[in-house]
Amino acid sequence: MYYSKEEQEKFSKAGEIARVVRETMRKNVQEEMRIVDVCEKAEELIRKLGGKPAFPCNVSINEVAAHYTSPPGDTKTVPKNSLVKLDIGVHVDGYVADTAVTVCFNREYDAMVVAAEEALKTAIETIRSGIFTSKLGSAVQKTIESYGFKPVSNLTGHQVGRFLVHAGKSLPNVFHLSATRLHTGEVYAIEPFVTLKDAVGKVESGKEITIFKMKKHKSMRATAARNLFNFIETNYRSLPFAERWLQKSPLKGGYKEAFHEIRAANCLTEYPIFVEASGKPVAQAEHTVFITENGCKVLT
Repeated sequence: MYYSKEEQEKFSKAGEIARVVRETMRKNVQEEMRIVDVCEKAEELIRKLGGKPAFPCNVSINEVAAHYTSPPGDTKTVPKNSLVKLDIGVHVDGYVADTAVTVCFNREYDAMVVAAEEALKTAIETIRSGIFTSKLGSAVQKTIESYGFKPVSNLTGHQVGRFLVHAGKSLPNVFHLSATRLHTGEVYAIEPFVTLKDAVGKVESGKEITIFKMKKHKSMRATAARNLFNFIETNYRSLPFAERWLQKSPLKGGYKEAFHEIRAANCLTEYPIFVEASGKPVAQAEHTVFITENGCKVLT
């Protein structure tokens, strides 16, 4: 994969914005804060700094590992003594940066957060052009287990690209047999997920779905559905979006029937929340990196 100097600069700008938003939100999220306020503050700051959200701000709490963002009318708040994963995505002209941090309001899980951060650090120190993804996964797993915790085996890091959050190759957080190598110039989001030693260590799909992505073009019968479909396609292209964002479409509060028609037509990829299978809490840490010959450049 080759990116021009201009394209690399756009990745870098997206990464810098993501870093600022992550650190700002790390300091500002509080117990009993409305989750929709966390999401919207993060997304507003992304836009203020000159980027656009590459996906809705994820606020995934305790056993929910990923994919929760506030739906319209969300009344949920950050629980006391909780473990909160903030996952931030930014794009500049489509070039994506992805980063996450775990905010811990329960001292019992401080060490698990440290394990996630140290596993991320290990991955950054290990990754380079030519490395097998199996070796990277093994290094992450060993670090997590050395702290007495367990990696979530069916969640992975991922390659990113232009208007693509998942652009191709995956970065496992456990050892696996694979001949897949990484190459200079590729861009990846590295994201270890960590849970307790007695957990199942896998996630399963929950019932809630709050994040969507355009999957295929299809003619809509109703004018409202066509207009909403065009709004989604124009504004979000192949990037994930939140249903609450549709309240800013030309249909405003009347979008629901049109959105139902689009979903029924199977035009969208739907992302259910991911929940640790045994209900145990999960911590996460994440950076986006640019692969170099002898290592990587951290963008976030």
